Amino acid sequence: MPSDLVIVYHRQPYEEVAVNGKTEYRENKSPNGIVPTLKSFFGRVDKGAWVAWKEAADPANPGFERVIEIDDQHGTYTVSRLPLTKEQVSSFYHVSSKEAFWPILHGFKERYNYDPVDWPTFREVNWAFAEAAAAEAAQGAVVWVHDYNLWLVPGYLRTLRPDVKISFFHHTPFPGADIFNVLPWRKEILESLLCCDVVGFHIPRYVNNFVSAARSLLEVETLKRQKVKPEMTTETSALSEQSVVTDLDYQGRTVRLQASPVGVDVDYIETLARSQETEARVQQIRAEKGEAKLILSVGRTDYTKGGIEQLESFERLLESNPELRGTVRLMHVSVAANANMTAYVEIQEALEAIAGRINGRYGTFEWQPVALISRPVPFRDLVAYYRAAEVAWITPLADGMNLVCKEYCAARTDGDGVLVLSEFAGAAVELGAAVPTNPFSHKSMDSAILFALQLDEAERRGRMAENREIVARQDVRFWAEDQMKGFDKSLGAGRGLAAE
Repeated sequence: MPSDLVIVYHRQPYEEVAVNGKTEYRENKSPNGIVPTLKSFFGRVDKGAWVAWKEAADPANPGFERVIEIDDQHGTYTVSRLPLTKEQVSSFYHVSSKEAFWPILHGFKERYNYDPVDWPTFREVNWAFAEAAAAEAAQGAVVWVHDYNLWLVPGYLRTLRPDVKISFFHHTPFPGADIFNVLPWRKEILESLLCCDVVGFHIPRYVNNFVSAARSLLEVETLKRQKVKPEMTTETSALSEQSVVTDLDYQGRTVRLQASPVGVDVDYIETLARSQETEARVQQIRAEKGEAKLILSVGRTDYTKGGIEQLESFERLLESNPELRGTVRLMHVSVAANANMTAYVEIQEALEAIAGRINGRYGTFEWQPVALISRPVPFRDLVAYYRAAEVAWITPLADGMNLVCKEYCAARTDGDGVLVLSEFAGAAVELGAAVPTNPFSHKSMDSAILFALQLDEAERRGRMAENREIVARQDVRFWAEDQMKGFDKSLGAGRGLAAE
């Protein structure tokens, strides 16, 4: 039976577990995140499908199950799995997406590596995704494509199935024309995205950047521009915009542009934060740290996350403020994004060197200034640390959104805690009550963390109340609904997927 809604995403929507020699498909361990929210839309249609890739030693093996049926709490849906070889995965994802696209999307031209990109393989993989989506989609179905590694899917899909409605969501930043046009495939990428009915981004800045890139290469016309909503115009963010383009015309097609910030599952996080198990762990953490204040930083080992700049700031803080030695501690969680990539290995080595230097210079038998954690922390444990940390220090150099800062606010059911947030994180346009900082400025970084440590309780609680309100209002369900509303508006009257 053809599907009314097809979601195209590189990740499979379940976990594979081997039990007695057989493979079982189980729900993701944590309901927090985007995947469960996307699957929830299957409950609104008669039939749904998901398209993802799975590594296969021999894609031609007749025993490989290309389509499987899943029955979980979100209903019954099919998963089309594209068998990709290890070499295809490396070329399409690790090389093209991470070495060429990732640095450009985040504004790091100096880290851009064009030479190893195999563009024909990238096209081939995107074509396979488009073919699978076309095969699953019913007449006039909605196909929702996700993220930059599937940039070419909309264009191929429009050729294969002109009847379907295509929505695309971009989960990373989108740079302005001066940066984006470094990519030699820029025109092909933009032409594909303009085959969509809706193109979604986190914040208005990325929408306007996309428009600037499209205008630089193609004949596009702005049909409508509107004032940005007040909850997305924080003055302390470097990413704020006052107005945003909402409708473009390209070759007679109207393309709707939608700014919808991805959020977190607030209900789930608050339930964890209020549990007896978490409360007991919080008390244990507080007892272990004593009177010392805990600063918590959580992110990936990636040059975009500003981990090196943050540790250097902490070192300067201890050097210039001797009274803080022994009274404040930094827990820096930095998990490897991809252990096989040289750029990330270099970042990890630098983090370890700086953390070791700080501990060597200032540590005592009783007190270690920095705890560097390089392995994943179970989410339940992380929530306990969110609850116990006086300050969350989130300072990426560039970040499409950043959900850690929102998780911290959601977990602070006690109403206390201070968020120090880079003005270059997409979330900064929403979280106006955070203490803003510019990670490119030593003075800004050092003064922001010192200011946060010295805030009195009344101001801490006032700021946290404002942040918690916006995080609760614009949660992960809001994001999904907002995207679907934009999609329904682009179609006018007729069948829609947004909640009534």
